[in-house]
Amino acid sequence: MKLLKNHLIIGFLFGIQIISMGAMEMSGPFWPIHLQNNSSDSLLPFALTMVYVAPMIGIMLTSTFWGKVGDRMGNKAMIIRALLGLSITQILLSFCNDPWLILLLRFIQGACAGYIAPAQAYGVAVTAPRKRTHLFALLQVSTNIGSLLGALAGGLILDYLNFFWINMMAGWLCMLSAVAVFLFLPSDKHSPLLSPANTAHTTKKNGSPQTIVKQLMLLTGLLLMIRLITLPSFSLYIEKTYSTDYWVIGLIYGLQAMGVILSAQLWAKWFEHQSIVASLTRLRWIIFGCAAIAISLANASIIWFALLYFIWGILLGATTPILTALISSASPAKHQGYVLGLSQSINQFASIGGISLGSILIIYPGINMLFYYISVGYLICLSTIILLTKHIINKEQYEKKV
Repeated sequence: MKLLKNHLIIGFLFGIQIISMGAMEMSGPFWPIHLQNNSSDSLLPFALTMVYVAPMIGIMLTSTFWGKVGDRMGNKAMIIRALLGLSITQILLSFCNDPWLILLLRFIQGACAGYIAPAQAYGVAVTAPRKRTHLFALLQVSTNIGSLLGALAGGLILDYLNFFWINMMAGWLCMLSAVAVFLFLPSDKHSPLLSPANTAHTTKKNGSPQTIVKQLMLLTGLLLMIRLITLPSFSLYIEKTYSTDYWVIGLIYGLQAMGVILSAQLWAKWFEHQSIVASLTRLRWIIFGCAAIAISLANASIIWFALLYFIWGILLGATTPILTALISSASPAKHQGYVLGLSQSINQFASIGGISLGSILIIYPGINMLFYYISVGYLICLSTIILLTKHIINKEQYEKKV
């Protein structure tokens, strides 16, 4: 009965994440259009960058703090806080046309929101350690589904109404989600939802895992940074290289997310019950595949480009969810909120770094070299994984001798 209840909770979190991510992505692709109509030519480049970076900075600065608060007050309260933060700021944004005020509200939105980390921490509390790869894969799938559906819904709203209604509807969707969480999600403040056996398994570690956790966080951030290098220049690259229609650009862009959606759960099964060393060994081949695909993308026809971009998404389904599960499993149960919040902060910092680096590459050496630099980044990741694996093996051998 308890197992069924826990499955229902995970399903509920899955649905809420689809709705909240979809609500946010309703406006995501269309901020440049809104800012172009309300910004001066001199301010527009700065505004176009900061409208995406500002909420990332907010999340980066506050995720660890909210994680600590969640460990004390319960992650249900943090989920409600995040959804209310999204709702209020999104409704305020619907009335806002001034670029500086938009950027300020976007920063506040990131600082007050941060839904993903408390949802992960809450999910960990109702999931056995051996099933955490499935949990993080499922939440990654819900994020990508929400992004796809949200962008589609936002485009339809913009075609028939205007930008005001995109933000207003998104705000009310987040508000309704907060009410649903308050009414239906069990409290986790003073009643651990995980069985004692599972809790013991989570907290029992060999020695001090802090160093390994930090190294895994940095590896996750590095992979995310490389992935987001394409964000500022993807549409420009496709348009310049292939001179194709905008709907084709949008279709190819969505193929990567579709690859993640279709593959994340399958990768989770493949990595299930694996140790950190075994998981990192398998990840070597995934990262090598990403590097090979990046090189191939630099010299592909548009049909092959679309196919390779989809395969890249399939491989990416084995990166962030798997590494996040390893980070969670290597951390004490009572500090899950803090650790996942810190991981989220590092990921946001890495995202900002990837977007900034991608913007620089547009200017020098130019977008023609885009995927060559991405392949170099993956080779650096591959070297990092090899060194990290050797470090862990040497540490385990030393502890056995002692």
